[in-house]
Formats: sequence, structure tokens, C-alpha cells
Amino acid sequence: MSKYVNPFTDFGFKKIFGEEASKPILLDFLNSLLPEASHIKDLTFKNTEQLGEIQDSRKVIFDLYCENDKGEKFIVELQKARQNFFKERTIYYSTFPIREQVEKNELKFNLKAVYCIGILDFAFKDYGDNEDKNLVMHEIKLKNQKGSIFYDKLTYIYLEMPNFKKEENELVTRLEKWLYFIKNLNSLDHIPAIFNNEVVFSQAFEKAEISALSNVEYNNYINSMKGYSDLKATIETAVGEAVTIALTKADAEKMEAIFTIAKNLKTMGLSIADIAQSTGLSQEQIQSL
Repeated sequence: MSKYVNPFTDFGFKKIFGEEASKPILLDFLNSLLPEASHIKDLTFKNTEQLGEIQDSRKVIFDLYCENDKGEKFIVELQKARQNFFKERTIYYSTFPIREQVEKNELKFNLKAVYCIGILDFAFKDYGDNEDKNLVMHEIKLKNQKGSIFYDKLTYIYLEMPNFKKEENELVTRLEKWLYFIKNLNSLDHIPAIFNNEVVFSQAFEKAEISALSNVEYNNYINSMKGYSDLKATIETAVGEAVTIALTKADAEKMEAIFTIAKNLKTMGLSIADIAQSTGLSQEQIQSL
């Protein structure tokens, strides 16, 4: 078994970033995503369970939900697999901290900023024509038709982890260090040299160490890891089946084209032997056309 937990499991992610003792770690990670002028000084964890406006509405449970010292809200979601309407779901999630502020302020619409951050263990693959398909970080705000920001208090940040391919010796920024940590943690057997003398990263590695887990935590991690592995296996199976179907369809279309060519050559009066040599079909197949 690996030395460190897999941060793409529910348990691993919350163990590293979502416990009360994890505040310095989460704060450092969030600040790596924000411009210096917007850096966070302090965080408070909030209830991750959100209710709809009416009694029968479905509950929404965020992975992490916190508030900084300015009252700005941060939703952090780990997404292990691509799913339909993922962007729409993120936008729906952002309505909860907005509505929460309105309710508390009794319809005084002086809203604090809301950030929705998604750490994705998959690539979007539904880019526009002009977008960089290898982009790791997407930052989205509401803009007008000229590209000017219309509203700067709602930000969506998506991190496409499969697109992050830098090695240890290529890391420069704080964000790159965090992306490297998240992507490679489960495969590491020691703390890389680039993290030496980094207090926050030392804390993160310490929290992620499997040998330091209690018996209950260890069992919870194993169950979480099993769920993650089952999900990956399901996705790989589905992809494999889709590829097989596509190849089978392609082979069928190819054979149909060959038969059409052979039929035309036969109509033109070429000998069956010549047609067989040209198309690779057997003489029996050609005679049956």
C-alpha cells in the first residue's frame, strides 16, 4: 500500500483539507489560486449540508464549504469522474451561498464574493474552438458581450488535473506545487526535496500519512479507496466497451465499402481472381455478389 492517502478519495481529500486542523493547509491552497490582493487571512468551516428553498427540495452536500475573514464564501469540490451537466451543477451550487447572504441581510443585496472551486480528475473535452485543450486552470467570471467583467463577486475555478504534467524540477509557482502534491501524493514514498523547509506542505504530508491514521480512520479510508477504485474500473469498462463498439462499427463499414468495390469491379468485367487479389476477398465471397 502507498505511504500516503489518495487525495482523490472522499476520505483523503477531507483528511488533508477539510478538518479543523487543516485550516492552514486549505488557506495556503486557496491563496495559491487567488491574486495577492485577494489573499485570505483566516477561514471558518461552515456546514456542508445545504437545503433547498422548499421543504421537499433535495439536499446538497458540498465537499468543503468555508468563509474567510471578509465574509467571502468558498465551495471546494473534488470531482472524480466526468458527468453530464457538471458545469450546471457547479452554477447551482453557487446559488446557495448567495441566497444565504440575502436571507441573513433581509434582502439587502450587498453581497460578498462567492468562489466555486472544482478539482477535476478528468478533462472537460467540451471546449470552444479557441480554447487551449491543455489548460490546467480555468477561471470564469460573468462578462458582457465585449469581454468586460460585469460582476466580479462570482468566480468559478476549475483545475483539470490530467492536464498538469510538470515534474518536480519544473515547479515554479505555489499553485504548481499544490497541483503536483495533489496529483502525485498517492504515488510518493517520501517527501520531495522541493517541499523541504515548507511548513504547510510538511503538515499536509503528515496528515496524509496512512500509518498515522487511527483504526477507524484507516477502515474509513479503505472503504473510500474501494469506492474510488470501483468508480475508476466502471469508467474504464465503459470506455473499453465504447471503443469496441466503435471499432466493430468501423470494421463493418470498411467491409461494406470493400464489397461495393468488388461488386463494381465484377460489373466492369474483371476476373474473379483479379478482384480477389485487389480486395482481399475470397473467390466465394465475390461469386456471391
